[in-house]
Amino acid sequence: MATNKKEKIDYVEKNRKKYFYRFVKRSFDIFCSILGMLLVLPVALVTKICYLCTKDTKSIFYKQKRIGKYGKIIYIYKFRSMVYNADEVLKELLKDPKYKKEWDKNQKINDDPRITKIGGFLRKTSLDELPQFINVFIGDMSLIGPRPLVEGELDAHHGDHKLYESVRPGISGWWAANGRSATDYVERLELENYYCKNCSIWLDIKCIFRTIKAVIFRSGAK
Repeated sequence: MATNKKEKIDYVEKNRKKYFYRFVKRSFDIFCSILGMLLVLPVALVTKICYLCTKDTKSIFYKQKRIGKYGKIIYIYKFRSMVYNADEVLKELLKDPKYKKEWDKNQKINDDPRITKIGGFLRKTSLDELPQFINVFIGDMSLIGPRPLVEGELDAHHGDHKLYESVRPGISGWWAANGRSATDYVERLELENYYCKNCSIWLDIKCIFRTIKAVIFRSGAK
């Protein structure tokens, strides 16, 4: 009887901490997303001018279909860092065995020829991620969490859907704060799974400070 009572108390305490964490996390997300959205307009203006100077008149924003919490379909927003027809160009690139092998292994291509000069700068400074504060504000994403995945990505790498999709995807996270593009895909999944299993206020704080350090020193950015 005493054991059952203790288990019930532990369960209630665990849930109390979980709800407190979610409340603090969501409140912080809303606060930070409002501040972040204030930066979107001036950066968008400069980015648009830079693209126009290269005679690129296409939209500077890029919308992509991704998988969110509980497997929900979401659309994330970024500043475009590639040529406007990047998806079509990728299909052509993947006809080359060299590019296909690299893509199948890491879901990315080093020295990707689709990235524009302006886009390269946006990526290295992480400014391309700014529009995702809109996703954070509406609740599709969080400031900290695993990277949002494209459909079928976990299946290709035998990832755990239930674990990965148990939390909101984030602008930054444990992977982004620990190597980013310098890690291969298997290492990335291990880092993301670690966060999903151990997410807490303390781990989020560590992610934020490590992300700031990574952005300042451009470590792992490509």
